[in-house]
Amino acid sequence: MSACTSHINRDNLHLLASGENYDEKVKVITIPLPVIASSPNEGVTSGALAAFLLHNREDEISTLIAAQVNANVNFGVTTSIYGAFYPSRERNIELNLSKSTKVNEDYEIKIRDNSLLNGKLELNGYLFRFTDGSSRFFGFEADSSEQHQTNYASTETGLNVSGGYRIGKHFQLVAGERLRHVEIGRGAINSVPDITERFGSDNVPGINGFTTHAQRLAIVYSTLDSTDTPTYGGYARAGIESSSKLLGSSEDFRHYEVEMKGFIPLATARYISVFRLMYNQTLGNGVPFLERSILGGETTLRGYGRNRFIDSSFILCNLEERIRLFRWEVFNVTADWEIAPFIDLGAVMKSLPEASTGGFEFNPGVGFRAIVRPNIVGRVDLGVGRNGPAIFVGLGYPF
Repeated sequence: MSACTSHINRDNLHLLASGENYDEKVKVITIPLPVIASSPNEGVTSGALAAFLLHNREDEISTLIAAQVNANVNFGVTTSIYGAFYPSRERNIELNLSKSTKVNEDYEIKIRDNSLLNGKLELNGYLFRFTDGSSRFFGFEADSSEQHQTNYASTETGLNVSGGYRIGKHFQLVAGERLRHVEIGRGAINSVPDITERFGSDNVPGINGFTTHAQRLAIVYSTLDSTDTPTYGGYARAGIESSSKLLGSSEDFRHYEVEMKGFIPLATARYISVFRLMYNQTLGNGVPFLERSILGGETTLRGYGRNRFIDSSFILCNLEERIRLFRWEVFNVTADWEIAPFIDLGAVMKSLPEASTGGFEFNPGVGFRAIVRPNIVGRVDLGVGRNGPAIFVGLGYPF
């Protein structure tokens, strides 16, 4: 494998370089990279990927294709292909196809269009089907014990759509619809007991599978300078989501959520102080365990695996200092290389008045990022929890 820059006839790239934004010769950067990750749920994963970056007439990255092969002792060999397409600054499409030789699979497509009604209407769509054989459940509440760890495979199929209408310069009213069908089966981690061996349906609603059909409404305030790679501004969102048996859900319940984010640049954005505060409350009887308030994983508490802590509400604080080490042109692609020491602090509880200092998890860590503005972020985050470190590799900022 070798990195290189090629110029390929546009006709040979077919749909990957369609439209008038490309010259007859399209610049394609090929970058091979190793893949090494270790998460509490999945264990150690190693492999390699090759990323193909197509440039448009303005020399901006308009298409990213990444082919990847990984090996993991629990899931065997996983082959995947990821595509991100940016036909314009107002539209983007993401596609992910992944299949393992044991249990895991992932098929997703995301679409965002912010060009309608002269930019006042933003539409988002997300269609997915995946099976995760590494899923864990430890019980409810903040003091759930590692000794009660269980494994299962969650197979999820669903659709998430929303429309946001801009009001004035900074406000947006968002309405959305979410459909999610979950089946619970035997997982891929043989060293961990199966969820049905330790917990029953009387103690864990949704352990036999469930369906959610929910509607949501939110108000958003944003002064961010970029959706994908912000360097300054503020963001606030307050929303409510309702799930009803009358519309096909397994249970009646409601979610209430408030989120605030801030980006404070210094020294011409070489240093960016970032914070996020979130509160989520779930109300209802018999709420499926995967529909409650959940912390853990690459976007919340990065010292733990996904879905580590589950209860009826959570409070979360994330702090990062994103420091640009240098701006470097690699294989004719200009990228900002960042280091980001961070602190994640959060807890689950039945309700906010029942929060206690002993229930909070403190996860320090450090992230390493490569950013090709305005829309591509590659990251590696290492967080440390009570039971040791966790390493997450992915695309996009964690928040």
